[in-house]
Amino acid sequence: MLNDLREMITNSADETRDLGKKMASNCKGGEVICLKGDLGAGKTTFSQGFLRELGAEGALTSPTFVVMKQYAIKKNVLNLKSIYHIDTYRVGSKDILDLGWEEIIKDKQNIVLVEWPEKIKDILPEYSIWINFEIVDEKSRKISVI
Repeated sequence: MLNDLREMITNSADETRDLGKKMASNCKGGEVICLKGDLGAGKTTFSQGFLRELGAEGALTSPTFVVMKQYAIKKNVLNLKSIYHIDTYRVGSKDILDLGWEEIIKDKQNIVLVEWPEKIKDILPEYSIWINFEIVDEKSRKISVI
C-alpha cells in the first residue's frame, strides 16, 4: 500500500490518522518513510495513526524538541523491534548521524518515520518512501507518494 498510493484527499484529522494506520499495516520492516509538507499539513497526525496501528503507547506528539522518539512495536506479527519517529526541523544530517542513524536504518526490524526529510536528504537511503502532505483547506489534506 505504501508504494501503491499516488494521491488521496483526506477530509479530517481522523481520516489522515486512518490513512496512517492503513499504511502501517502494510509495512514489512526496514522502511524509511519521509513525511514532507508545511507546518500543519498533517505529518504528525498521519504519524499518530501509523504509530498506534503498530501498538505505540502514550502521548504521540511530534519529536520537534527531542528530535527522535523510539517506540517498541507491540503488534509484533513480523518480528519487528522499534519505530523511530524523527523530526529534523531544527537539526541537520550530522546531528542525526550522531544519534545512531546508520545502525537504525540498517536494522530491518526497525521502521523509521522522518518529518522534514529534505533537511537530511544527503543521508537518506535510496529506498526511502516519500509522502507529501499539502493543505487543501482547513480540514482537507492532499497526501501523495512522490
